[in-house]
Amino acid sequence: MASPSAPHGHDHTPEPLTSSPVQNLSGTISVPGDKSISHRSLLLGAVADGQTRISGLLEADDVMATAGAMQALGAKVEKQGSQWLVDGMGNGALLEPPQPLDFGNAGTGSRLAMGLVAGYDFPVTFVGDASLSSRPMGRVLNPLRETGLQVESAEGDRLPLTVHGAPLPVPITYRVPVASAQVKSAVLLAGLNIAGTTTVIEPVMTRDHTEKMLAGFGANITVTTDQDGTRHISVEGQTKLTAQDVTVPGDPSSSSFAIVAGLIVPGSDLTIKNVLLNPTRTGLFDTLLEMGADLEISNRRQSGGEDIGDIRVRHSKLTGVDVPADRAPSMIDEYPVLAVAASFADGETVMRGLEELRVKECDRLAVTAQGLLANGVDCTEGEDTLSVRGSARALGGATVETQLDHRIAMSFLVMGMAAEKPVSVDDTVMINTSFREFVPLMKSLGASLS
Repeated sequence: MASPSAPHGHDHTPEPLTSSPVQNLSGTISVPGDKSISHRSLLLGAVADGQTRISGLLEADDVMATAGAMQALGAKVEKQGSQWLVDGMGNGALLEPPQPLDFGNAGTGSRLAMGLVAGYDFPVTFVGDASLSSRPMGRVLNPLRETGLQVESAEGDRLPLTVHGAPLPVPITYRVPVASAQVKSAVLLAGLNIAGTTTVIEPVMTRDHTEKMLAGFGANITVTTDQDGTRHISVEGQTKLTAQDVTVPGDPSSSSFAIVAGLIVPGSDLTIKNVLLNPTRTGLFDTLLEMGADLEISNRRQSGGEDIGDIRVRHSKLTGVDVPADRAPSMIDEYPVLAVAASFADGETVMRGLEELRVKECDRLAVTAQGLLANGVDCTEGEDTLSVRGSARALGGATVETQLDHRIAMSFLVMGMAAEKPVSVDDTVMINTSFREFVPLMKSLGASLS
């Protein structure tokens, strides 16, 4: 049996990598489990009664950090064969952790856990690596403060920080000012241990895994939608949650790299099996189809309330499109790889509503634009927009500074597979935070990475 290990040291030696052009990509792969669902299955398993069994858990650094944090809060988390088992404490029964919770680079895990512990009258300290410690947590902490949560933090609500729930926390009704599944989820998770009804009002729908999974674990949750599309999500506090068997489908964000590679490398024909097709996560697929992508979805099925299917991708002649701002929440992590696809499309692709990218692992909008320009792609970065004017073949030839962002690294390695000259990235160590198998899987399809 294996237990989750703490995140590795925060200092590391960079591991650069070069991606060279290839003739074609072909084969069938499965991508690792969805990161969002993996985090949530551990969090809810920890506060459920009984043993939650998770198949397909993403065994990346970010998710292992969440597993370690749930152990520190009293749950038993271990791997048996191919499954992860979580012996839950029961709702309201988490214990004060003996040491700070180290989340490494896990933004989702840390923010959701802040919500989970917000209803408990004991201190919990959160720490992380340099990247996570630079990211502001105020968006999540501000609504939680309304429940009575006390916060001591580094300047600007940054890690390291300590939270301490009120002895009698109060349920809140919170209208999310900026579309954010993390903020919504943190408030709903806080409501689990607060007497009364906690409600989140969401004007723009974001990924709904938390709502689906809370319902699956037996929470008393209601979701209603107004005529104008505003969602009201309410959870009743201090009810019993029951352990579940969870099967985690393949991560659509991870699959996006192979999909875009298959579209831009001539002669490619590849299949990705078992991909999550939740409509709140498929904005990239919708956009690529509008651009003329040859994407075929087969074997559609349901598992744990989620839609999944297999995706076949063939090399396609892409055309630039206008990507509306209201699509951003359903593809927020995919803009760097969409920008790479747009580099090989005829005409201009305009992406709008990207302000959220400024506060990711790095200023992902600026870093994407810099990488494109370095590789000879004509693009313009606006305040919350990115315009890419593509041509049949991007030039390549540059080394991209990733700013320790895993999605930047993977996106530009995809560019190198179809560019005229190889593309290098300055570091790849952080790819392990989300997609440890990226290099071997891409090599299995025919990529040249060295």
